[in-house]
Amino acid sequence: MSTYKPLGGRIFNAPFLFFLAIFLISLYFMVIRFTEGMGAVSNLNGGFAWGIWVVYDVVIGTAFACGGYALAFTVYIFNKGKYHPLVRPAIVTSLLGYALGGFGAFFDMGRFWQFYEIFLPWNWNFNSVMLEVGLCVAIYILVLMVEFAPTFLEKIGAKKLKGMLNKVLFIFIALGILLPTMHQSSLGSLLIAMGHKVHPLWQTWQFQPLLALITALTMGFSIVIFESSFTVLSTKSASETPLLSGLSKAIIGLLIAFLAVRLILLVMQGNLGVLFTFDMASLLFLFETALFIVPVIILLSPANRNNGGKLLIAAVCMLAAGSLYRFNAFLFTFNPGPGYSYFPSVPELMITLGVISFEILAFMVLVKTLPVLHRQERA
Repeated sequence: MSTYKPLGGRIFNAPFLFFLAIFLISLYFMVIRFTEGMGAVSNLNGGFAWGIWVVYDVVIGTAFACGGYALAFTVYIFNKGKYHPLVRPAIVTSLLGYALGGFGAFFDMGRFWQFYEIFLPWNWNFNSVMLEVGLCVAIYILVLMVEFAPTFLEKIGAKKLKGMLNKVLFIFIALGILLPTMHQSSLGSLLIAMGHKVHPLWQTWQFQPLLALITALTMGFSIVIFESSFTVLSTKSASETPLLSGLSKAIIGLLIAFLAVRLILLVMQGNLGVLFTFDMASLLFLFETALFIVPVIILLSPANRNNGGKLLIAAVCMLAAGSLYRFNAFLFTFNPGPGYSYFPSVPELMITLGVISFEILAFMVLVKTLPVLHRQERA
């Protein structure tokens, strides 16, 4: 008997209708983008070849979707099987995040109808970091679909087919660990390629891939805590705080490592003085660092780690910190050269909100109709 079950309940409730309204409004701007061109809806220019679409959908959105990646490390590499009940919702979150991140990339492609070119080896530019990112993201979406397939097969009662798939699932699990490791670290390599256009407080050269990978894992664990906490609030399920408390121990180590590496590099590169100029960049850096430190302070206390509310606060801070780190490095403090500036237009913001809203809508439908959540009724 399956330990997973659909959440059930009404789909068209108030939160669903709210996000549906945002998505429907965004469709108007999406249509304009694809019929009248990028210039009709965006403020992108020669200095800012990408804006909020790429930075959120690809750089930040894929990090939000690293819950499956983080739990794959925990369950299958470190053999912590007790966390297996958290795997399915994490895979759903990862699949939606990466699929919509890939779809969001279409908005930033000038000739989006030629997207298939990335799959033609004779057209590859092996000097492009984005080639590796694009290929890995595309393949990882397929891997996540296979990893999610047992949930769907369980729903339709295809036990034999599910059993056959389970026998080879270890191959896809291995790919599901390898591929995010490659493309998340490559996003750090992209900052290296951007050179001095990246602000000195965020340009750590050869250590960029490491920092990108640490923040991806941290955000992956955090989204698992965030998703689980909010799901418990809206159901009659027992709290999963004991499981989440264990995950938080791994987060402490990742956060301390991240903060230590950044501080050491600031000193070694002679950029510590830049931190105290108190211009916009230094203030953003200080705020970002504070967001990383707050969860460490919260999670160092065993009592806080066993408090669902404190865990949720720590998770929100970590997600905000990881997002701001990437926004700062790729957009907020980016220096394209004199004569260029960028602020996202209303259509750009609406399209981004529309993609986020669709992801939330899809998650609500999937958990209510498919056996995604592992829940025990309260006594």
